[in-house]
Amino acid sequence: MTTAEIPAMPPLTDGGAEQLAWFNRMRAEQPLWQDPNGGYRVFRHADVQSVLADPARFSSNFGRVMPFVDPARAGGNVLWADPPAHRPLRQLVGQAFTARTVAGLRPRITEITRDLITAIPTDEFDFVELLAYPMPVIVIAELLGVSPADREFFRTCADKSLNLRVRKDQSPEESAATVANALKDLDGYLLEQVRNRRGAPTDDLLGTLTTAEVDGSRLTDLEIVSFATVLLNAGYMTTTLLLGNTLLCLRDNPSVAAQLRADRSLIPAALVEVLRRRPPFPSVYRISTEEASIAGGTIPANAFVAASVLSANHDERIFAQPERFDLHREPNQHLGFGHGIHFCLGAPLALLEVEIAVNLLLDTFADIEVSERVRLDKGEFYGTRRLPVSGRRS
Repeated sequence: MTTAEIPAMPPLTDGGAEQLAWFNRMRAEQPLWQDPNGGYRVFRHADVQSVLADPARFSSNFGRVMPFVDPARAGGNVLWADPPAHRPLRQLVGQAFTARTVAGLRPRITEITRDLITAIPTDEFDFVELLAYPMPVIVIAELLGVSPADREFFRTCADKSLNLRVRKDQSPEESAATVANALKDLDGYLLEQVRNRRGAPTDDLLGTLTTAEVDGSRLTDLEIVSFATVLLNAGYMTTTLLLGNTLLCLRDNPSVAAQLRADRSLIPAALVEVLRRRPPFPSVYRISTEEASIAGGTIPANAFVAASVLSANHDERIFAQPERFDLHREPNQHLGFGHGIHFCLGAPLALLEVEIAVNLLLDTFADIEVSERVRLDKGEFYGTRRLPVSGRRS
């Protein structure tokens, strides 16, 4: 089958059914595909895992192909760092997400989530607006040490920097400018926060970073800002999407919802299966550093490579009955949080936040119904931008 014979990849706006069917065909007939924009996509679980596990051949350093990004700022972006620079940055940021640190956040996250649920004014509401978005933003803001009152400013900047508010008719140059301007606005705010802590360090994450050292050197202000931006964007977006996707999975699998009500110890396993069925980030991107053979074909050097996590998570070679939501799937080798050195730093925090939220929702509402007016994300994410629900309080 030639590229010309392959239809365009369907969007996720129907909930994913059409795209998943397309992936089934691609895994069987064209496991390596050059898309119309010149990038390369891989679809099978083994190939996606191989790309993500090989930073020497598949680099995360997009700064070199994005001239609008300040190199000084990019130096602190752990998501873009390749070895050997990646390890010390990862270790530093990882201090905020140790098992002990995350476990210690449980009481405060529970308090935040309970307050948000209690404040929901009616039994019909937008789940994203009133819970799935504000809860993780407040948590990340408190970790960093900035005011939760600024969360709408953060959301706007984060959405633009993640290309969520870029018009489809914009040129690549215009899109790049939108991203750059959003980063500039966020940088200005965070730089002020960092500089305030230089003379009087605080015990929040920004304060900790002002005194931290990597290989014997202190981080620059811009590197700290880069760290904070990564945590904000990844921290809120992952949890927001995972929360919404959990409700959608429970809507589609009412017997699972009943099991969770009866046995709350099943919630962690359910969240793992949500990550497999509806991963928030359906593709992960890399740049090839050299000519690479994969999936029976060849990717040239300096090419964009999209590793399809959503397709890999439905690969019948790995998952029996991949379309079935299985609470007891073992092992569950999903790639919803990535793989390799860039495995999601905030995974423990996101899972804790969603576990707490699901428990409190089940405590508060005797039943929850998801409206048909769900607005799915149309960009690079698999999730909802609007999720109207109705709930009958217990």
